[in-house]
Amino acid sequence: VQLVESGGGLVQPGGSLRLSCVASGFTFSSYTMRWYQQVPGKERELVASITTTSGRTDYADSVKGRFTISRDNTKNMVFLQMNSLKPEDTAVYLCNARSLGGLYEYWGQGTQVTVSS
Repeated sequence: VQLVESGGGLVQPGGSLRLSCVASGFTFSSYTMRWYQQVPGKERELVASITTTSGRTDYADSVKGRFTISRDNTKNMVFLQMNSLKPEDTAVYLCNARSLGGLYEYWGQGTQVTVSS
């Protein structure tokens, strides 16, 4: 099982980034996918989630209207489009996969996003 994130980097406030996560080793379409933020010294926070076939999405209040999560089950990928980025969005962003009922859960290594002028 593997989750590999990419797309992070350094961006100025107000800029955009698109994160990608490619999955392998499990039935991707059967897993709810999530993006989390991890800041040193703070608890990991859920940013966005997308369900399996219905594709229902949910967002943290702090990113609503700015971030969009999507998935492509044909490519085993999940994305996070991040617009109007703020310095407080600076974090490592981790991809998470969880099976229905939570029996199985997998994590990626994360990709660093830094928002700074």
